[in-house]
Amino acid sequence: MYTVGDYLLDRLHELGIEEIFGVPGDYNLQFLDQIISRKDMKWVGNANELNASYMADGYARTKKAAAFLTTFGVGELSAVNGLAGSYAENLPVVEIVGSPTSKVQNEGKFVHHTLADGDFKHFMKMHEPVTAARTLLTAENATVEIDRVLSVLLKERKPVYINLPVDVAAAKAEKPSLPLKKENPNSNTSDQEILNKIQESLKNAKKPIVITGHEIISFGLEKTVTQFISKTKLPITTLNFGKSSVDEALPSFLGIYNGKLSEPNLKEFVESADFILMLGVKLTDSSTGAFTHHLNENKMISLNIDEGKIFSESIQNFDFESLISSLLNLSEIEYKGKYIDKNQENFVPSNALLSQDRLWQAVENLTQSNETIVAEQGTSFFGASSIFLKPKSHFIGQPLWGSIGYTFPAALGSQIADKEIRHLLFIGDGSLQLTVQELGLAIREKINPICFIINNDGYTVEREIHGPNQSYNDIPMWNYSKLPESFGATEERVVSKIVRTENEFVSVMKEAQADPNRMYWIELVLAKEDAPKVLKKMGKLFAEQNKS
Repeated sequence: MYTVGDYLLDRLHELGIEEIFGVPGDYNLQFLDQIISRKDMKWVGNANELNASYMADGYARTKKAAAFLTTFGVGELSAVNGLAGSYAENLPVVEIVGSPTSKVQNEGKFVHHTLADGDFKHFMKMHEPVTAARTLLTAENATVEIDRVLSVLLKERKPVYINLPVDVAAAKAEKPSLPLKKENPNSNTSDQEILNKIQESLKNAKKPIVITGHEIISFGLEKTVTQFISKTKLPITTLNFGKSSVDEALPSFLGIYNGKLSEPNLKEFVESADFILMLGVKLTDSSTGAFTHHLNENKMISLNIDEGKIFSESIQNFDFESLISSLLNLSEIEYKGKYIDKNQENFVPSNALLSQDRLWQAVENLTQSNETIVAEQGTSFFGASSIFLKPKSHFIGQPLWGSIGYTFPAALGSQIADKEIRHLLFIGDGSLQLTVQELGLAIREKINPICFIINNDGYTVEREIHGPNQSYNDIPMWNYSKLPESFGATEERVVSKIVRTENEFVSVMKEAQADPNRMYWIELVLAKEDAPKVLKKMGKLFAEQNKS
């Protein structure tokens, strides 16, 4: 018999989802049976629900949609933090919550995993601020409601919540007869009119600049933007919140703009532009040098998923995805002006102890095409986001939500989504201690990222903001290089090393890149007080911001 559970899984597979993350619980076990019985879908069980939500977020950044499964109450609430990050940063993640039977819920029985007050809607209400749509499925509404919330997922690129009672998952349903459709906006502003204004502005501009952000990545429009820039040769920059939204190997890619923390020549080039085309950008504190940007709205056309502005005049209800794709149809635009020097230096290693600034110079020189760099918020993010990526490379960070520990599960989720692209994770010791449980999953699933654990004895990013010598920024010292063995790895599966010098880093990086069939677990020992220059400056700006 074809069931509601089958219908939901068929729709998820239609979105490109081939793995589902999560944790078993007694209210989702029957639905789990349906998942593992399929040949086109795999269950990837996590150590906890928070890690499952982080892993789904990373998967969605690569596959452009993801799903995870929890049980009611205790499971779903453990995952809310990760879901909130996906909401903040526009990631299309489906949370499926296995819940008590419809009869139990309708009768308000005091069952486990509830607050014993008979109200089974508390937890769905708690999800309202961090999901774009929610539904409690019944046997009668299930297929219509599944399609509704998944259509919202496609349109808004934000998480949705599906409450699936045990009995409803097993209820009879009809197979979908038509493909799932994205809900299209009812345009009150002509998309062609917007394109005409963009074309006119670009043709008339002497010093144009294109700025792209994270929403380009949310919609999978990176190749479209790269083709547009290749065709027009327009100068382009991105924020760190949107890094890799265009191929950074393009001659006209200038680097990362970050307000007063930008390279001086880049800052001057961007802020003196006579026309700014801003695509999918959200101006947050950590991506604008704590709001030290100077971008003239009167010289700007900006387009976002849910709003836009044409020279300070607000516009709404246009089709963001269609508009970005239509940029390829613009004609008679070819920039013939100058760019800026990119200040890229060749890295020559020595036997000196590894330092933050030299580490990121080495990373920039040693990374290869078709790699994904994953950088934890803190020293890793501010160091890695400033490097120039090689062709067809990707970057994952979480600069807006900034939940420490996020990137280890996210890197694994993204690596599972695309096993052919090697992932390089850079994560601090403090962050790793939050989510290291998924090392067991990585070993079990035989996925082979290169993991760099930056051991600098504590919360360095917090030290740069406040309390550099305060005990609350200290953490227990672990024997990081022994962790793979503790989680059951053998040398045939995981190579574990400790690196202290520049020469050692270069050697192990090359060894790891040449050995794609094993995970590399590399502890980088760095000084406690060391941090990238840009983070030191950002820390001071954040400290001042916290006083205002």
